[in-house]
Amino acid sequence: MFNIVQKRRWFFLLSALIIVPGLAIMIFSTVSTGAPFRLSIDFLGGSIYELKFNDAGATEDGIRRVFTSVGDDSVIIQQIGSAAAWRWSVRASFHDVSVTNDILARLGELAPIDRGSFRVETVSATIGQEVTRSALAAVAVGALVITGFIVIAFRQVPNAIRYGVCAIAAMIHDILVVMGVMSLFGLLLGWEIDALFLTAVLTVVGFSVQDSIVVFDRIRENIPKHLGEPYETIVNRSIWETIHRSLATQLNAFFIMIAILLFGGETVKQFIAILFIGLLSGTYSSIFTAVPLLVAWEKGELPILGRDAPMEELEPESA
Repeated sequence: MFNIVQKRRWFFLLSALIIVPGLAIMIFSTVSTGAPFRLSIDFLGGSIYELKFNDAGATEDGIRRVFTSVGDDSVIIQQIGSAAAWRWSVRASFHDVSVTNDILARLGELAPIDRGSFRVETVSATIGQEVTRSALAAVAVGALVITGFIVIAFRQVPNAIRYGVCAIAAMIHDILVVMGVMSLFGLLLGWEIDALFLTAVLTVVGFSVQDSIVVFDRIRENIPKHLGEPYETIVNRSIWETIHRSLATQLNAFFIMIAILLFGGETVKQFIAILFIGLLSGTYSSIFTAVPLLVAWEKGELPILGRDAPMEELEPESA
């Protein structure tokens, strides 16, 4: 039986090779754009106009002049689809109804607007700040609840808190992977963080922790059954006893997400892509990060953290 935890340093190195460049990309994005990610109006506040004109009279320069004339000099204009579709997306500052009506009247002078396709979405900066605070609070509270639950559920296992800490470490691993990928795609493809991104992150957190708990629970069951065996052997056996179930469960989700990526609409592809990457990272981290980290802690290989009550020294109770 292949000893997975024995190769833990290679798995830690692989994680570092993914996370460290992701952090570097976020730093670069912060320096070059002022934020580690491209933020949507869900966070910044503002208005997004989706426009379809009936002829080619409206150009990017003409649209920009219209918004500049109402005092909005920081608009971001993108053409949607082919040039012949005459469709545009404009992200602007927050506008009230009167300003929006004025903008539409001036845009109509460039070219007739297809009113049936027109859409405007407006979010105030205050709501954007609320969304940010709520997202951070959700992740923080989730981490505390998860740690507390694992400590209580594993209270009969020596050093139960380690299981909670390692599950949280794997969760942070997955969040950093997703954030790094999102920052990269923001620079390359213009992807923006919105409410759906937060939904994907929270879903990844749930799946990641669930996978870690499945393996940890098998370790908890095997410890009293194999007292006297080295802790590393017990852990490795537990991984192999649960790995098929974990992979089978995740593969079903992956196949569905791949189908959506190939045949789904454009509006959900970014969400599904981030979810796919996060769940892939979560499947990896629960087996190759959380559990090996637990063994490394037991063997005293982690800096600062101590090594007490090693499992190798526990012997079966005499009859």
